[in-house]
Amino acid sequence: MIEVYRIETIASDEAGGGVIRRIMVRTDSLDKAKERARKVFSLARRPQSRDPEIEAVRVLNGAGYEVFSISTRD
Repeated sequence: MIEVYRIETIASDEAGGGVIRRIMVRTDSLDKAKERARKVFSLARRPQSRDPEIEAVRVLNGAGYEVFSISTRD
């Protein structure tokens, strides 16, 4: 069954904290949403990224519960 996941990019405390960007992903499995979150995280950590310093990327399910996260501290 297809579900909508929300991928949120979180700024570091030094950059003000909070959500920088939200991406909605429609997919039939959590693994595909995790894969997309890892890609978003790696692209946001590149030196040429325009966004503020990234602390973490998290995946929330349709009900708003966090089901996966990746952080610079991992």
